[in-house]
Amino acid sequence: MQATRQLSSAGQSIWLDNITRDLLLTGTLERYIRDLSVVGLTSNPSIFDKALRQGKSYDVSLRAAARSGVSHEELFFELALEDITHAADLFRPVHERSAGVDGWVSLEVSPLLAADAKSTLAQAKDLSSRANRSNLFIKIPGTPDGLAAIEEAIFAGIPINVTLLFSAKQYQAAADAWLRGVERRVEAGLNPNIASVASLFVSRWDVAVAGKVPSALENKLGIAVAHDCYKVYSQLLASARWQRVLNAGARPQRLLFASTGTKDPKVSDVLYVQKLIAPLTINTMPEATLLAFAAHGDVDSELYPDGGSSTEMLRQFVRSGVDLDGLAEHLQEQGAASFVTAWKDLLSVIAAKAPAAVKELS
Repeated sequence: MQATRQLSSAGQSIWLDNITRDLLLTGTLERYIRDLSVVGLTSNPSIFDKALRQGKSYDVSLRAAARSGVSHEELFFELALEDITHAADLFRPVHERSAGVDGWVSLEVSPLLAADAKSTLAQAKDLSSRANRSNLFIKIPGTPDGLAAIEEAIFAGIPINVTLLFSAKQYQAAADAWLRGVERRVEAGLNPNIASVASLFVSRWDVAVAGKVPSALENKLGIAVAHDCYKVYSQLLASARWQRVLNAGARPQRLLFASTGTKDPKVSDVLYVQKLIAPLTINTMPEATLLAFAAHGDVDSELYPDGGSSTEMLRQFVRSGVDLDGLAEHLQEQGAASFVTAWKDLLSVIAAKAPAAVKELS
């Protein structure tokens, strides 16, 4: 059996961490859904920035959108919504077949709104309404400033992909925000089944400590953190508080492993897939990682609900001088800053292309 199918049979959902106009128009995404068991898709400002820079796939849509004279940010969202809704329609059969568990696509709010919960919620509502797809996640960073917006969005009935989580502590805070929103819906007599995933970024841990820890610990921190987070996830699933809302009709907020492309060429290109297999979780893979796993991946051991040896492994990093809490906070801040940079870059690309598009229309 093909490795991606085996992974799916093990109970883990395979999502693609990429979206481009070419991916949609060439039928490549349809092939990944059909042949590689891909059942969802994530995007972020960096992905769209890269897609808009490459080739001319967006030029026709850009020319059409430029007629209205709207802001560069609005031009971006018009382009992004074209791609996202197209992808959502491709995943609709998966969404219906899985009763809403899978078949999701994700679109992020402007990272410039990260510290403004009210504006984040307003934009989340606007994008969700404009897309008009039942299988759309709106991505909101799980930063301290983002937690209030996450709770309010869940209470408002908007499915949320909580992004930029780097530790079990940050994951716990995001899960609590989701749960508070669901509990408020139960109290208000509303349907509590508002889907959500919590995205833990993995590989950036190993990049951050590369060359700073003993060689025996190289490329092991991200996996240890993920194991630790899975332990907390398993504990929450078994907790009375979670089970009460599940009994009321909610579904669990699933744990999603993100940033799972291997950065170190000296180790396996499917390291973060093979070491992070667990049922009722998601692995969103860069395209190269997906293809590599399909070609030579192996589905063997699964994560232990008790975290296995992750506690001792994390202690070894602490003894080596790694401030885990401090680094988690730094990685989250760095990730948020990188999304802001990518956001400004892609708006610059649109700003450069839009005048040409308008000129062609005149």
